[in-house]
Amino acid sequence: MAQNRWLLTGKKAVITGGSKGIGAAVVEEFISLGAEVLAVARKPEDLQQLLAQFPERLHTLPADVSKAGGRAALAEWVQQEWGVLDILVNNAGTNIRKPTAEYTSEEYDFVMQTNLQSAFELNRLLYPMLQKAEQANIVHVTSVAGLVHVRTGSIYGMTKAALTQLTRNLAVEWAKDNIRVNAVAPWYISTPLAQTVLQNEEFYNNVISRTPMQQIGKPEDVAGAVAFFCLPAAAYITGQTIAVDGGFTVNGFQPL
Repeated sequence: MAQNRWLLTGKKAVITGGSKGIGAAVVEEFISLGAEVLAVARKPEDLQQLLAQFPERLHTLPADVSKAGGRAALAEWVQQEWGVLDILVNNAGTNIRKPTAEYTSEEYDFVMQTNLQSAFELNRLLYPMLQKAEQANIVHVTSVAGLVHVRTGSIYGMTKAALTQLTRNLAVEWAKDNIRVNAVAPWYISTPLAQTVLQNEEFYNNVISRTPMQQIGKPEDVAGAVAFFCLPAAAYITGQTIAVDGGFTVNGFQPL
């Protein structure tokens, strides 16, 4: 019994933004722990590459969860194929880095719909299937940008802060349904999205100087935290946000 507390054997999990970076690492982590996984992403070719790596217990669905049609397709798949859902990881996200005054309304809508609306609406759509699980889990992949100011754009920070608060609200509201809701807030992780800015040497050095562990995180570092929240061993944890950040958010001064 003790061993089962640290496994996800037989659990059914949906991971959005599941084809690259943190999402792909979560897919791998969950499969290694015994879960059956549906990876969702916009590009079929990226999902095919992932499926080639994990031919067992992995399903894929090309869908844009920032749009109502994509979310409906995902909910329909889960209802028809599984009928019940144990784990939902809202990981899909994007960013446009600009000074606040330079954003267009279209850019605002794009980031908000991808990062925030997708998670909010999927939680609602999949709620009936999460209710059917013995104990279900939702994990929001947020960001330290939702906890403190970082130079990543105000809209991105807004969406991540909102997800952190949504985590708290749903943890309380849905506790009666045996649905736990937690969040993981990464700092810079070596993903395709982050590499667009980390390839700038000055920016990279600035990030490292503010990170006590003096390194950029890896996708599997975040995946481990996501998986922990979903384990039976974490059954009494809900409403929490854990920063996977090498000490960044608790670093008041640069280490000596």
